[in-house]
Amino acid sequence: MFAIIAAVIFGLALILDLAKADLGGTITTMTLIIAGLLCVSLHMAGIGTAVRGRSVAWRRRR
Repeated sequence: MFAIIAAVIFGLALILDLAKADLGGTITTMTLIIAGLLCVSLHMAGIGTAVRGRSVAWRRRR
């Protein structure tokens, strides 16, 4: 989930940078890049992934 959010943020940062657009003093291209990197690092840490862990129901019965 965080990887998809990061891709959207990076895409938005790229479009804003190519268009030389400005969203005000607080939201800049560098702010979006840092937010994207934060989402990527959270994804790499395993936060927000679909697999929560193994449970007893996933074991095969013999």
